[in-house]
Amino acid sequence: MLTEEPPPGVTKRDYMVKLIYDELVSLLGGEQKRTVWPDRDKPYVVLLLGLQGSGKTTTAAKIARFYLKRSYKAGLIAADTFRPGAKEQLKQLGEKLGAPVYTSDGNSVRISVDGVSYLKRQGCNLIIIDTTGRHKEEEELLREMAVMNKEVGPDAVFLVLDGTIGQLAKPQAEAFSKVASIGFIVITKLDGTAKGGGAISATVATGAPIAFVGTGEGIDDLEVFDPPSFISRLLGLGDIKALAERVKDAQISEKRFEQIIGTGKLTLADFEYYIDSMDKMGSLAKFFSLLPGLSNVPPEMMRNAETDMRRWKTILNSMTKLEKVRPELLGASRVKRIAVGAGANTDEVKALLRRYETMKTQMKMMKRNRTLLRKLSSYKA
Repeated sequence: MLTEEPPPGVTKRDYMVKLIYDELVSLLGGEQKRTVWPDRDKPYVVLLLGLQGSGKTTTAAKIARFYLKRSYKAGLIAADTFRPGAKEQLKQLGEKLGAPVYTSDGNSVRISVDGVSYLKRQGCNLIIIDTTGRHKEEEELLREMAVMNKEVGPDAVFLVLDGTIGQLAKPQAEAFSKVASIGFIVITKLDGTAKGGGAISATVATGAPIAFVGTGEGIDDLEVFDPPSFISRLLGLGDIKALAERVKDAQISEKRFEQIIGTGKLTLADFEYYIDSMDKMGSLAKFFSLLPGLSNVPPEMMRNAETDMRRWKTILNSMTKLEKVRPELLGASRVKRIAVGAGANTDEVKALLRRYETMKTQMKMMKRNRTLLRKLSSYKA
């Protein structure tokens, strides 16, 4: 592989990125999505395991929400007897979902066994058990987990991993897999700058595929894991497919979106249009993570970005339609007029124009990456 020559028109660097991309996608199970579709005619019990603070309780509700939207009847069991407020948090989430939540006092194994029986009587065909967070060094809790796994006999064990855990993912995943057979992995907190690279080592350590990724704090911020999209983001290539879906959900003009991506050209009018649309597409960090060339934006650049955007909107409103389409017309006198009209100073207007120029450059990079991936996708090493 290392001695192969790239195909015509492709640089060695780009060819190497493609080879790494293909290998990592293959390592994570290929291009097929690993969605779990339980039989609706009989109860399917899911046991959630993971470290304390990995987001298990919220993930339990997100998974329930995912299946409730697909006509399953989901129920939740609050078996985290260690973290203060865990039981109440799950109850509140269950009420929000309209899903039954079993709670009780006592040890977590007894709660889980009784909870499964109770929710089966309620007619639930998907039962999710939220457990106490554990650490690979906490032998007593790990033994309790092994007992729970034996007594409950779940249909699947989901390991919940924090997307920011990094290299610690492998030893943690190995520790959990020694006491329970991990069926699937869920990666949480991929809504910011976290890349989730530890998910790769966790997959290798357990042999389990990744089923879902959490992309935000909202109850609907759970996505079916898509290896190509995940690796594209991990390598800084962005995720055009996910971005297109987000554009569609926000009811933004797909034709305009495709024209900008396809040509790599961006006017101030386009810039204004996407500032208006940004609120519909979630956080800036999440939006930028999908853009080739912008997926590695430092966290400090995200700070105060929403405030900046509101300021930019005011400045853009002071421009004429011609100026927005032909920014090259913006000389010193026009910049001064725009600043006065927006109640700003000329430095603020110039700062907006610099950001616009940066975005133009990134759009050209996006076009290049998109063309590269299309070219390489037709070539098999």
